[in-house]
Amino acid sequence: MSFAATAGRLWEGDILPALHDYIAIPNLSPAFEPDWAGKGHMADAVELVRSWCAARPIEGLTVEVHELEGRTPVVVVDVPAAGAAAGADPGDTVLLYGHLDKQPPMAGWLEGLGPWTPVRRDERLYGRGGADDGYAAFASLAAIEAVRAEGASHARCVLVIEASEESGSPDLPAHVDALDGRLGSPSLVVCLDSGCATFDRLWATTSLRGLAGVTLTVRVLDEGVHSGYAGGVVPSSFRLLRQLLDRVEDAATGVLLLPELHVDIPPDRVAQLTATATELGGPGASFPLVPGLVPSHADDPAAGLLARTWRPALAYIGADGLPPTGLAGNVLRPSTTLGLSFRLPPTADPDAATAAIERVLTADPPQGAEVTVERDHAAAGWAAPSFAPWLAQALDKASQAAWGRSSATIGEGGSIPFMAMLGERFPDAQFVVTGVLGPGTNAHGPNEYLHVPYATALTGAVAHILTAHAGR
Repeated sequence: MSFAATAGRLWEGDILPALHDYIAIPNLSPAFEPDWAGKGHMADAVELVRSWCAARPIEGLTVEVHELEGRTPVVVVDVPAAGAAAGADPGDTVLLYGHLDKQPPMAGWLEGLGPWTPVRRDERLYGRGGADDGYAAFASLAAIEAVRAEGASHARCVLVIEASEESGSPDLPAHVDALDGRLGSPSLVVCLDSGCATFDRLWATTSLRGLAGVTLTVRVLDEGVHSGYAGGVVPSSFRLLRQLLDRVEDAATGVLLLPELHVDIPPDRVAQLTATATELGGPGASFPLVPGLVPSHADDPAAGLLARTWRPALAYIGADGLPPTGLAGNVLRPSTTLGLSFRLPPTADPDAATAAIERVLTADPPQGAEVTVERDHAAAGWAAPSFAPWLAQALDKASQAAWGRSSATIGEGGSIPFMAMLGERFPDAQFVVTGVLGPGTNAHGPNEYLHVPYATALTGAVAHILTAHAGR
């Protein structure tokens, strides 16, 4: 069956206009906008998604905004089974997932572009959240429409669009508990919040890294002091902080030093990533590197992919106590604070990792400085179960139909906390975790864009998978 025509019509006529409106809403995730309820942007984004879904011509469709006191809302769309699957067990569900909250705007957008300014340039739709992950609600329902337009079958589908994913999904478990009877027993989970290594085939994500975030502060004074008086006597908070960082990271190699942050990598994952690296090369070439920069593992593509997916890594994502250089007086500052984001292997225990980080950084403070570690967030990673034969075949057929190439697998370096929770709650479910975050799409950074032809083709591919699931 060909679902491409319906997918293309819906994208150009219905989805892209809605995505333009969605991008224009500065709906920051709660971690970045504590007053999300008062600002009203969350309500605007939820209503946009709700009303679009409710207007779809899908017989039997119901849409609800599920709300819990003090938590971000969740949009729940319920679509009854169709075709030959209409008489099947209604508890046999396909659970589709996406989110509508966004990362902060970030600086560095190119001239004519901006986070809340949707701009279509050829194949790309620029703006914050279009690719990560605003398109998911629209594409999921479009895939269901494509199945029905062809007279094909799909099982009951429940679409869950949350609003706190970019904050680590703190609100979603409570919603899932409250909705437990509504979700049935999903035998297939489809998540469109991941990525693709190229735009010429279907990529299935086999793993996602976990996360441990902390804020580290070193304080040496109650107030700043003239550096001519204090320099050489009062230790620099920055220098002492550097010493602490050397306890967790090898500054020369970037290798993290705590055993709690490492796991044994399954041999089959090593083999898969090695095969992918043989075709694609290493991941370094996909980043906007400054001229002359040599990425880690540049001479070993397989090691580069393993480092991005199954090994821990540390990013320094924020700093306090450091004034802008143009405004910096000649002062020995009282404190330095860094935001540390540890990406963890898929099967690492985030709580044990966070405890180890906290223990090592606070033990025996250098020169008796005041050292504090504040836990920000922790999230488990996820490793996909092996594909059932029907799903492996469906992925290849869907990829061939949409792009003329077989599907491929890859691990991702990011996190989708909901996947770990679903994997634990529904251990027998099959997972299709995929998405449009391909080369240069730059989710979370400036100039984020959605590759429209790929998103359109992916919608048709999801329709193929839904049909295969109904006939398995």
